[in-house]
Amino acid sequence: MDNRTKGSWGEERAARYLRLRAYRILAKNFRCRLGEIDLIASRGRFLVFAEVKLRKSDRFAEAREFVTRAKQERILATAQLWMQEHETSLQPRFDVIEIYAPDGPEGRVRVNHIENAFM
Repeated sequence: MDNRTKGSWGEERAARYLRLRAYRILAKNFRCRLGEIDLIASRGRFLVFAEVKLRKSDRFAEAREFVTRAKQERILATAQLWMQEHETSLQPRFDVIEIYAPDGPEGRVRVNHIENAFM
């Protein structure tokens, strides 16, 4: 499985995780000149911009550590553009969803959802 396919699988797994927790998926892979947001979802009073990170394990580093300050700034700018294009009264929140799949898609998968991961 190539990296693009793995990334798509991880994002779909994260979307399924959110749906099971009563989130409504509004957009996947929103791209613009400023950057990309993996998932945009809503639940309750929150509009969630989620960065999905897929790794085999956290032995080297936790997946969230790969959401650098530069990446966070691109996500923030992209989210601002999305909100300009989609009027909402929901409170924005920036989450990271870590997907750990040591044996690939067919094996055991662990999901760690970090709410308010950055701002």
